[in-house]
Amino acid sequence: MTTDTPAELKAAALLFAARTPAAPARFLGRLGAPREADPHGPVWNREQQRAADEPASELRALGQLPVERLLGALELTVGAYDWSGWPDMLAGLPEPPATQYAFVGQIVGQGETQAATGLLDRLRPGVPGVVFARVREFAAQPDVAAMLAPPPEVTDEPAMAAAHGAAHLGLAVAVAGSVVHQVGPPVVIDRVAAAIGLGIGAAARLLRETPMPPAYAAALLHRIRAEYLLPSHSSSRITVTGQRFGLTERELPETADFGANGLVATVDGGALIRTGVERGSVRVDLVVLAEAPTEVEPNWEEIVEVSWHAAEGRATLMPSDSRRPSTTPPWPGDYRLRVHARGRDEQDADLESYRLVVWAAPAAPAQALLRSEPGGPPKPERAYRWVRRSRLQVAATVTLATGVSVAEALRAFGAEPDRPVPIDELGYGGGWAMALDVGGATLVVEENGYQGSRAEVLRAVSTGGRAASMFWNVNALTRLSFAEAGEVISSSEPFGRLDVPPEVAGLDFGTPGGRTELGLVAVERFTGHAIAEADVTRLYDAGVGYRLSRG
Repeated sequence: MTTDTPAELKAAALLFAARTPAAPARFLGRLGAPREADPHGPVWNREQQRAADEPASELRALGQLPVERLLGALELTVGAYDWSGWPDMLAGLPEPPATQYAFVGQIVGQGETQAATGLLDRLRPGVPGVVFARVREFAAQPDVAAMLAPPPEVTDEPAMAAAHGAAHLGLAVAVAGSVVHQVGPPVVIDRVAAAIGLGIGAAARLLRETPMPPAYAAALLHRIRAEYLLPSHSSSRITVTGQRFGLTERELPETADFGANGLVATVDGGALIRTGVERGSVRVDLVVLAEAPTEVEPNWEEIVEVSWHAAEGRATLMPSDSRRPSTTPPWPGDYRLRVHARGRDEQDADLESYRLVVWAAPAAPAQALLRSEPGGPPKPERAYRWVRRSRLQVAATVTLATGVSVAEALRAFGAEPDRPVPIDELGYGGGWAMALDVGGATLVVEENGYQGSRAEVLRAVSTGGRAASMFWNVNALTRLSFAEAGEVISSSEPFGRLDVPPEVAGLDFGTPGGRTELGLVAVERFTGHAIAEADVTRLYDAGVGYRLSRG
């Protein structure tokens, strides 16, 4: 263990720190800071930690741009530095074997520092470990620790992070330079690039495990507050555990009382929201406003408003593994939270969504602005949720026609009923259909097709009765069509309240989500025949389709 810090080391460390640009210095200095200090910074996983003794893995984790920028900033100074007269820095390093081989080359896309440090590690195994051990050893010395601390006049977060990173990098490059200079016999490496690369890697490892300066937390909070803008809006998928998620400053509590409204429970530092699904991933929008919203948003099933007190601010949607989590304002005080919910009765995370609106406001009693009636009739579109897990989920047209046979329906679509083709040969590009007699009506299914939405097809297939079709595709385009006795009654994109036949009146297509399912409900009501999942399964089990000639 070193007991005295060489004067040469201190001087070199200060010199290299002074030559370090502010931007990469901040990048390094924030390695041990909370994620919100640099949400775009490197993520150090366990696999990389196990390989931390390999210097190239350290540099890969940091990314090539900051590493090569540091090389450009330091290489002239390090290359011109006189390393003679330094004390022995290689104590404990085994001598290399009498015969030593290493592949000399550079991997495509690999920077100079990665190439040099990787080659040095192969030629003289153990050198990176010696560098890191010496850096950690010297950093623990009281005189060096004082030198590593940011000056007291540095109070803002960017400058503090830069000073923190530059000081540790200066020390690490000084140690690495002396070690690389003393390594012998001569090896075929770029010693300057190797010294800087080993120094960057050692500094990064040390900075990840070193606490930030005592004043850093206050400086970071000041920066976050200065950068926070209103209004703000974020959208993410939040993991549900135990039928709940939270917006809170602290860890999720084990229990909460949802009895007052069944949706929201205030807890210490935030609120918990009760979901319909036990576990899964639900969509959550978080909106933070400067003042209370002027209107209640439509198209939600439940809306409940509560108050909570923030001790510090920055309540976060939890649980979340986002590198840049959504937060409430970074100030303490009283806040109002309006929770909008949809799809809690569906028992399907993909259909469940929430919108949380937050603004500063004095504490007030909880208020239910909109409540769905428990135990009410199920939504009609729920009968067609099976489409979302079928082969038709992305794009299809489903047509039902009464008063026509399967053969007549196929001819109306431009197919030849006596020329079936295995569907495996038809592909997914459209231009073909399957047909089935469902008892009083003919079901025609086009996977990724649209002929059933065309006026001429609807007129032809409805000559003996009624026909209706629902079309949807991957671009969220839809078309709901009705025809009777050879005439098209209506055909349009189903938005809001439509001019539709009386049998279909009352279906509200203005509700977000479920438009495809509601369209199939409309087809059923107009034709008087349901479209069963079992019928679609029968079509695919039969395995035959028909090419369509209409274009």
